[in-house]
Amino acid sequence: MLLLAILPLLITGLSMANETKTPQKLRIATFNVSMEALNYLPYVKGQVPSVKGNELSTQLKNNHQQIRNIAEIIQRVNPDIILLNEFDREDDSHQAIKRFLSKYLNKSQQGQTAINFPYFYQGPVNTGVPTPFDLNNDKVKGDSPNDNYGFGYFPGHFGMVLLSKYPINEKDIRTFQHFKWKDMPNALKPIDPKTNKPWYNDEAWNNFRLSSKSHWDIPVTIGNKTLHVLASHPTPPVFDGPEDRNGKRNHDEIRLWNDYITPNKNDYLYDDNGIKGGIAPNSAFVIMGDQNASSVDGDAIKEGITDLLAHPNIQDSKPGSKGGKAHNPNNPYSKNHTAHWGMRADYVLPSKNLITIINSGVFWPLPTDDEFRLVKDRAASSDHRLVWVDISL
Repeated sequence: MLLLAILPLLITGLSMANETKTPQKLRIATFNVSMEALNYLPYVKGQVPSVKGNELSTQLKNNHQQIRNIAEIIQRVNPDIILLNEFDREDDSHQAIKRFLSKYLNKSQQGQTAINFPYFYQGPVNTGVPTPFDLNNDKVKGDSPNDNYGFGYFPGHFGMVLLSKYPINEKDIRTFQHFKWKDMPNALKPIDPKTNKPWYNDEAWNNFRLSSKSHWDIPVTIGNKTLHVLASHPTPPVFDGPEDRNGKRNHDEIRLWNDYITPNKNDYLYDDNGIKGGIAPNSAFVIMGDQNASSVDGDAIKEGITDLLAHPNIQDSKPGSKGGKAHNPNNPYSKNHTAHWGMRADYVLPSKNLITIINSGVFWPLPTDDEFRLVKDRAASSDHRLVWVDISL
């Protein structure tokens, strides 16, 4: 009887010991899952979609096959920490992510081992947040979605969420949702080439937020160490005109992280709590998310992502896949592509400081593989691929 009484205490003690022990290997991943409202609505050319804002929650209740495939991909890769881009934040109760965790990831998909993430963070984003300005210069002010701080049909559309097997230190999270673009030194302020005048009027420019979604510094406690997850999803550098307002915003959204991790370059930054400066020196971090930019492909201003990849405290393992190479065999960079249309868009970039890279990859099976059914087309899962990197702290 005494042994039975002591046994739970022993098990609890072992569990606590395991939590405080730093693992030898961590798998970090990012995945643009395309779990946003427009994905679940029919597309009719020339017709404005009728978005209600609860499309994701509705489909999650229907045992949706595309969502099951996304869960299976995550189970197959089995990351310890994963950032999901384009996961709608429908409300403050986070019912959508809770259902995805409990009804999809916590249940075996096609015989895969169920995966449990006890911790998650899903902060607010700028997509769908209205402004009183005419941001696209069509002579109409406050016209959603084009005049919102970030393109989206409701606040939280195209949101982000971080899932973790390790505790998230929520009290020390820093967010930069409200940081103003004008406050970045030498910001790439869009100019209309037809008039040679600023694209945004003074009132709009003085209030415009840099981040199209948000920039998050999320400390994760791993044993007795801390890993800072620097998460973001810059705007696509297209859907604009010769002023290249989205291309310039994409560049400066990426540049924010470059400055944030660089001593003597981040004094101008302020987070949503008014705390100034960048990451503390000698911190272990990983920058990840869909950056919508490549140094060799696509329409972005390439200096932004090129400078980040060349940062002296960044290591780039260049994750790759055989499936990506087979998908676009004539492109010399296709092995490292992470998007179906043929570009490296998604990144997991650990710091050189305090981190060693063990392995990396992109989940992109070959057409001859059984798993190819998970990525065979846009409807199977997403137009992006999951990117993972194994590290040791």
